[in-house]
Amino acid sequence: MSENDFTAVITVDSSRHEAFDAAVNLRAWWSEEIVGDTDKLGAEFDYHYQETHSCRMRVTEYVPGRRVAWLVLDNHFSFTSDEEWVGTTVEIDLAEQDGRTEVCFTHRGLVPSHECYEVCQQSWDFFVGTSLLELITTGKGRPISDAEANAPVDVSHLTPSTN
Repeated sequence: MSENDFTAVITVDSSRHEAFDAAVNLRAWWSEEIVGDTDKLGAEFDYHYQETHSCRMRVTEYVPGRRVAWLVLDNHFSFTSDEEWVGTTVEIDLAEQDGRTEVCFTHRGLVPSHECYEVCQQSWDFFVGTSLLELITTGKGRPISDAEANAPVDVSHLTPSTN
């Protein structure tokens, strides 16, 4: 893992398998609007948030209770000048220690030099540090609802840079 890749780590009083089952259920902690399987090796799925962000991902690793990875195949941000996520990988690794489980989320290739980094960092901090954590510990996450994902939004202040 590079120092520049985005990483968030949470520790829970749940088993690796409980945490893994929650982590691969992206509809329960990231977005209800995901279409396709997120928990089968080789499967592809689509995510979108309003007109601001859409992406297509493929499950490239799937080791129950231990690790899952999704490769970003296609991506569009309405507020950047390029497709910054394409070729990056979202990875979740789990390890048990002293009866607790460490959930390590890494978006490999999401680096500070990307135009989207600040927005993505804040979003992943919430989705991993709050929504996924609550899903694992209480059984209910805070994903983007279908209504939120499909609502019109004003992103005029998020214009692509021209450099």
